[in-house]
Amino acid sequence: MIILRAIFLLLLGFFTFVGDITIFLFTSLLRLIEWIAYQIARALHEIRNAFATFFHKLFRKKKKRKSKTLLMFYSPIVFKIKYFLLGIIFASFFIFIPVLGITLTHFLPDPSSLGQQPFPQTTKIYDRNHTLLYQFYATQNRTLVKLKDIPLPLQQATIAIEDKNFYQNPGFDIVAIIRAAIADLKHTGFQGGSTITQQLIKSSLLSSKVTLDRKLEEVLLAFWAERIYSKDKILEMYFNEVPYGGTAWGVEAAAQTYFGKDVKDLDLAQSAFLAGMPQAPSDYSPFGEHPTLWKNRQKDVLSRMEQLGYISAQQRKDAEAQQLTFETQSLPLLAPHFVMYIKDLLIQKYGLPLVEKGGLSVITSLDLPTQQMAQTSVSQEVAHDGYLNLTNGAALVTNPQNGDILAMVGSADYNNPDWGNVNIATSLRQPGSSIKIVTYAAALSKGYTAATMMDDSPVVYRNAWETYAPVNYDGRFHGFVPLRIALANSFNIPAVKTLNSIGIPAFVDMGHALGISHLQPADHYGLSVTLGAAEVSMIDMATAYGTLANSGSRIDVNPILKVTDSQGTILEEKSVTPIPVLSTGVSFVLSNILADNQARSLEFGPNSPLLISGHTVSVKTGTTDDKRDNWTDGYTKNRLVIVWVGNNDNTPMSQSLASGITGAAPIWHTIMANLVAKTPEPQMTTPDDIIAKPCLGRTEYFVKGTENSVNCVYIPPVSSTPSPTP
Repeated sequence: MIILRAIFLLLLGFFTFVGDITIFLFTSLLRLIEWIAYQIARALHEIRNAFATFFHKLFRKKKKRKSKTLLMFYSPIVFKIKYFLLGIIFASFFIFIPVLGITLTHFLPDPSSLGQQPFPQTTKIYDRNHTLLYQFYATQNRTLVKLKDIPLPLQQATIAIEDKNFYQNPGFDIVAIIRAAIADLKHTGFQGGSTITQQLIKSSLLSSKVTLDRKLEEVLLAFWAERIYSKDKILEMYFNEVPYGGTAWGVEAAAQTYFGKDVKDLDLAQSAFLAGMPQAPSDYSPFGEHPTLWKNRQKDVLSRMEQLGYISAQQRKDAEAQQLTFETQSLPLLAPHFVMYIKDLLIQKYGLPLVEKGGLSVITSLDLPTQQMAQTSVSQEVAHDGYLNLTNGAALVTNPQNGDILAMVGSADYNNPDWGNVNIATSLRQPGSSIKIVTYAAALSKGYTAATMMDDSPVVYRNAWETYAPVNYDGRFHGFVPLRIALANSFNIPAVKTLNSIGIPAFVDMGHALGISHLQPADHYGLSVTLGAAEVSMIDMATAYGTLANSGSRIDVNPILKVTDSQGTILEEKSVTPIPVLSTGVSFVLSNILADNQARSLEFGPNSPLLISGHTVSVKTGTTDDKRDNWTDGYTKNRLVIVWVGNNDNTPMSQSLASGITGAAPIWHTIMANLVAKTPEPQMTTPDDIIAKPCLGRTEYFVKGTENSVNCVYIPPVSSTPSPTP
């Protein structure tokens, strides 16, 4: 690395330059000291001579001795070496080391970020029973764990095979580095010798490029990190950061990837396997090109553990003999359309980075057994109905009391390469006559009753841009019929006339109130909107029908029960707030009509798939023009099922498809029958704002205040005359 080479040259410059300065300063200082010492020595010498002369004369004459002058200077070579070394020491401690420290902190990554950087973590989606449906991640599948949750055998195995002196070394191992260097000199390229701390630094802060410069950076940063973190913290970060093969980063993701269990539940044999992976994840992977090579590595780990006293010889033998069973590598994707729907909701609320990297834990309302049952029902019926020229189907199951989605089947086959991944449950389709509940909810709210007589006779509506003459599904007119009969048998003409009476704005306002969010402003529609000439989603219809099931209180569909972040902090938790949008009386009357099997027998017969024997279930069908869409929507107080069949490319189905008999109705019947068998519907009670009285040959229900608005004595005949071609 250029920086390190520059530092090295700077070091040599410092040694030379500062050494020369030091020699000059020290030479001058010592010369001064020597001169003073010499003068003192000379003075002392003179004094000594004076005393000697005095005593010599006083006592006896002695032989005069020559005085010797002490040499105060060394030879030039020794002198220069001595002060050059002093210069090196002075420059190193007071100039070079501080400058080097400043340079390193400026150009190298800061190891204090090891414990603070946001590791990408995996977001996991669960059903209501905590069954994992799917997990999202960007490029690294990771779930952080604490060191206390990592079994001791795995900690010991990792230390044994990667860094036996981990708790003693300062972040690097000189002996290991020298040993690796010798091995490297005998071959080509560089080999290991890295401690656990160095591996953490390499994985977290540096590139994987093998160069001398990078190795020096690794050692320096490892030493630095050891001054910041405890050994246990470094080991914990190592377990959460290093790659274990594929997209599994960190030991928790590795435990789930290879063994399908939490890391805390790993045994000795499994721990030894994982401990050996980080050195060469691709080579030791049981799913790679060498599917048995991991066994030798595992034996090496166990042998090292025995040598270090972590396990006994018998434990080693038992672990080596244990057969490891690995998880299949296909990423489980249960309830795929639902999972992707949840992902979209999360992204809208929290953003893509947090969803793919934030380690969210999402508990949804989905019930996987119900989902599987619904998926089977849709797939089997679509396969059976190929003769009807229908290729796809979808189903949505909710609990209208709280807005839970229990099942979402977006297509008959998610893996179909042409249209399988399109989620019909969230797509916009025309609902056919199933949207008539909006028209009649608005009409009943304006004083209509179940006994109000409806004129099912030919009619033509003209305006500046079109002439509209509605016809009935069965191609006939039925004369004057009560609203109950008109709605139960899904007669079109009475619905169009009713909408013409109350106005399209009233229809749109009621649709929005019931929860059909995709309705456009009223000026976008004509009278045919009551027959389904508007695009809505299955979720829209589930919310609208759910409002009827909830006695007029809307509870929006919400499939998320709880979301927590990677630290366990609750980001959201479901709460239900009903919004009253329709009177309990109107909701009761509509639900009662839709559950009246006798009233609908004129069109559907007494034993159609719309009948769930022994149970009170409200249900409505819908079929669009040219039979491009076929729906069946039904509910009890606590279960709601919306079913659609058709073709993704909007091509018509066979004209022999009979609404309420074939297509969506059999799927709906199968799903609803399964649901009510397991969760019986609550008894339907008559609300306080309902008056029951004999009317038109039966006991009829009226919203209080409307019971005297119709003539209940007259019983009109029901006629069935062919409709002329408009």
